[in-house]
Amino acid sequence: MSEYGVLRYSRVHPNCRGLSPPRRSPEHLNQTFFPDYRSPVTPVLQLSDVRFSWPNSLEAPAVLDGLSLSIQPGEQLLLRGGSGSGKSTMLSVIAGLLTPSAGIVEVAGRDLYSLAQGKRDAFRGTHIGMIFQTFQLLAGFSAAENVMAALMFSSVSRSEHRSRATKLLHDLGITRPDAEVGALSVGQQQRVAVARAIACNPVLVLADEPTASLDPDNALAAVQLIRQACRGSGAALLVTSHDPALRGTFERELHISRGKLQDEAPVASAPARAHTFGAKENA
Repeated sequence: MSEYGVLRYSRVHPNCRGLSPPRRSPEHLNQTFFPDYRSPVTPVLQLSDVRFSWPNSLEAPAVLDGLSLSIQPGEQLLLRGGSGSGKSTMLSVIAGLLTPSAGIVEVAGRDLYSLAQGKRDAFRGTHIGMIFQTFQLLAGFSAAENVMAALMFSSVSRSEHRSRATKLLHDLGITRPDAEVGALSVGQQQRVAVARAIACNPVLVLADEPTASLDPDNALAAVQLIRQACRGSGAALLVTSHDPALRGTFERELHISRGKLQDEAPVASAPARAHTFGAKENA
């Protein structure tokens, strides 16, 4: 498909939002906008007194009230909180999708909101992977094409896009990458979403309520899949969830309530039963 047939989605998919095909090579675009910020000693995420309130809500409490947080390369965190606690808003601010009212958001050493909108979108596309509760796959396109969409503005040579997408999908148990995503099971669709999130070798992956629509056994297996994929790619991971079954399964856990963030010592939990989430399912 021409330009992978996804340019018409460029304003709805967060990793492509607002972008047009680069007039110069993706490699040149990436080198021009952003030198390599993937230092092993630089936090992949640094929040400094970040605040957010919805416009025209001066009397309402802040959705995010002075958040400060540091995430190191390869670190994996669980962000817990009830409905309306600010979890999704926090992820949107970190991803560059929602401008904070105050504070600094640094990703891989770069002040995200010092960038113009177009450069911020391009930076997100190459540095941040996103996994959504509803997956947000491109309907009518194959599993491979969905992963290739994330590679459009990366530094990966276009001649390598299909082979890279196919390998990522195969590694995650998708044996028929040319199958249309609407024909895949829920488990397979989540695997495609995970492959898309790590396709550009991001420094940080954000997963928003990835277990919300899954039963308990599949929920734990799905999170394990995401964690393993991030370990394999070297990306740090921030998962939001209100699922009590996940408590105690991460080395570091955070809790957000009324816009305030608190580090928590994870509680001990029983080992999860062995379960494979949609492994090697036939598409």
